[in-house]
Amino acid sequence: QVQLVESGGGLVQAGGSLRLSCAASGRTFSTYAMGWFRQAPGKEREFVAAITWSAGSTYYALSVKGRFTISRDNAKNTLYLQMNSLKPEDTADYYCAADSGRYHPIVTMARGYDYWGQGTQVTVSS
Repeated sequence: QVQLVESGGGLVQAGGSLRLSCAASGRTFSTYAMGWFRQAPGKEREFVAAITWSAGSTYYALSVKGRFTISRDNAKNTLYLQMNSLKPEDTADYYCAADSGRYHPIVTMARGYDYWGQGTQVTVSS
């Protein structure tokens, strides 16, 4: 069983920055591909970014590429999402997710992830 806990959300003005964190339990975090998803009110959950177990590869949705950076610290069992140049359309609940299949490549579909955090809210004002 893997538990994921997000933090770092909040209210920020357009153009500002936030850094989300996702703390994971368990001793096998370093073998999981990890992802960030978001869900705005009235919309479906969408892929934001993902990273392989070794951080050797990352992948971003076009809407955030160049503004967001996903990273991980396997020694701390923590996943990060640095969000810069935030826009009002980035407003959503942000979720981290773990693919518990060991050493899997990146997937962008939500059904490819086994474990989810409870989410952290990000609000970007114009």
